[in-house]
Amino acid sequence: MSCGCKTSGDSAHSCGTKTASGCDSVNTCGNSYKLSVFDWLSNINNPSTSQTDFVEVRFKNDRKFFYKNVNNLPLHMGSVITVESSPGHDIGVVSLTGELVKIQMKKKFVSEDNPLKIYRLANQRDIEVWQESRAKEEPVKIQARKISYGLNLDMKITDVEYQGDGGKVTFYYTSDTRVDFRQLIKEFAGTFRTKIDMKQIGFRQEAAKVGGIGSCGRELCCSTWLTDFRSVNTNAARYQQLSINPQKLAGQCGKLKCCLNYELDSYLDALNDFPPSSTTLDTVNGKAFCIKIDVFKKKMWFAYVERSMAWYDLDVADVKKMVAQNKKGEKAQPLEEIKVHDIPVRSVDLIQENTIDRFERKNKNSGKNSNRKKPSNNNNNNQRPPNAPRAENRGPENQAERGNKRPEKAPNQNGKPQNQQPKKFKKKFPPKRDDNA
Repeated sequence: MSCGCKTSGDSAHSCGTKTASGCDSVNTCGNSYKLSVFDWLSNINNPSTSQTDFVEVRFKNDRKFFYKNVNNLPLHMGSVITVESSPGHDIGVVSLTGELVKIQMKKKFVSEDNPLKIYRLANQRDIEVWQESRAKEEPVKIQARKISYGLNLDMKITDVEYQGDGGKVTFYYTSDTRVDFRQLIKEFAGTFRTKIDMKQIGFRQEAAKVGGIGSCGRELCCSTWLTDFRSVNTNAARYQQLSINPQKLAGQCGKLKCCLNYELDSYLDALNDFPPSSTTLDTVNGKAFCIKIDVFKKKMWFAYVERSMAWYDLDVADVKKMVAQNKKGEKAQPLEEIKVHDIPVRSVDLIQENTIDRFERKNKNSGKNSNRKKPSNNNNNNQRPPNAPRAENRGPENQAERGNKRPEKAPNQNGKPQNQQPKKFKKKFPPKRDDNA
């Protein structure tokens, strides 16, 4: 099927958006998610009586085009239709209907003169031929790569797309140089027995067709929503204070990432308040040059020429004042006196994510002696102290001085006091053996 969810032929199915009657796995079911357009006018009635006859039809990967519904067929998003092609006919899935089609045609500069037509809703025979053609694309791509490698051509065949009726096959390839593929077309025509069409695409278009996951953890922008590929240069990375590392700045296409242009305008607006990075300050202790700039904190780091290892962070306002003093011919104050030491803010870990022993019991013996009875304060005079000797072992003189003084025990021959009980130790049991370990 077109989207891989096996329900594209159902009349009540829509692969374009995630709805109750649409594809449940629209985000991951393949072609239905690539460059999909959300129809925010689907639940709004058109106030005008005239409706557009054009619909947007999606084919394999990111290939889309606009066709005119000349027969006034009841079409909706997800309908499998048979459209005009050269030669024969092609089969695609309706991806957008309604007034938004006019906006998309205007955005892509598609004229309404001499449009391609929609023949009919695809029948069962058309869908079967379409599925058979789609099943042959992967082995044909592998075989085509072997043929091009045997001819020593400097090219890479990225994708293969069969027409809906199987009458034409299109090979998408990438190459750094111009390729003479006249002999290659002869080999392809003799091997695959069909009309051959070769289309060269760029490396960004290749990444859009293949797809993948970027370093941000999301699906590639070029395969989901990005259609216009603007040029990206290393100045965009320099303005954003990024290290010029090709391995980190390059995307899966081998070019600089398109997302470097997303926040470039915000950085340029913020840098208008900063002095140039080539600013030098003439201070009492010598000249200082700029090391780096922090756009978010609005600070600049300076270092002396003689002591380049010691950096001093200054606010932009202080730097402007020092530059103004230098223009008057005056020397600015030393960097040590202007530098303001920031008090580090100590963060409080409320949920204890940074503690390694957060799951361990810190007081393992805290609950063992909790069940013992505690002596009450009312009967302190009647109770015997824990280490006091018994009453029958005391003399009459000691019983009279019960609360004042304890009798001393006479030592025995060995020098140890008599009637001393030996210490009791708890018996330790050996650990149980686990035979299953």
